[in-house]
Amino acid sequence: MIRRAVVLTTVAVLAPVAILAACDRSKPAETAEVAVTRAPAEEAPADPNLLTPDGIGMIRIGQSVGEVQALSGMSDTPINDPSGCNIFHPSRAPVGLVVMAEAGHVTRISLHEGATVKTARGFGVGSEGSAIKAAYGGGVIVQPAKYEPAPAQDLYVWARGGSTQYVADPEARGVRYEVGADGKVAAVHAGGPSIQLAESCG
Repeated sequence: MIRRAVVLTTVAVLAPVAILAACDRSKPAETAEVAVTRAPAEEAPADPNLLTPDGIGMIRIGQSVGEVQALSGMSDTPINDPSGCNIFHPSRAPVGLVVMAEAGHVTRISLHEGATVKTARGFGVGSEGSAIKAAYGGGVIVQPAKYEPAPAQDLYVWARGGSTQYVADPEARGVRYEVGADGKVAAVHAGGPSIQLAESCG
């Protein structure tokens, strides 16, 4: 079963989201490294409601938890240790969107069930995996799904620093689409290497 968490914008919608307790450093199955065609489509758009590898609206990968809270409101769930691993939903963020912070800084923004936010290519929760493959062509890296058997799969689109092996470069940025056995996107993760994690940070 694909785990669902939830990511963020500057749009005002209140929806409490529980902090994910599990911390998992699971990595996708490693394969032989090959050259990856970069897809230039997800550059920061003018629309602040679109999720990109670098963030959404004024919320950017790399910002501190304090900066996010100042821009998008306090978390609906208490953050007991700002310097630790936290997944939270700012009070002014859209439904279905959560932010993950590691060591006090944003490393991933995720969209889950109920989210209406889209990526710059127009994909989001509920989109067809086949349409994503068609849109990105050779820019997509396909990996086995973390919790579901095939045909469920994860589709990675790296804007920079991508690889078919586990990506550790903190400057890498990309989007991961979790596609279920029904062929539809169940979750979207944008940001740095943390988009590869099965659940949350450790």
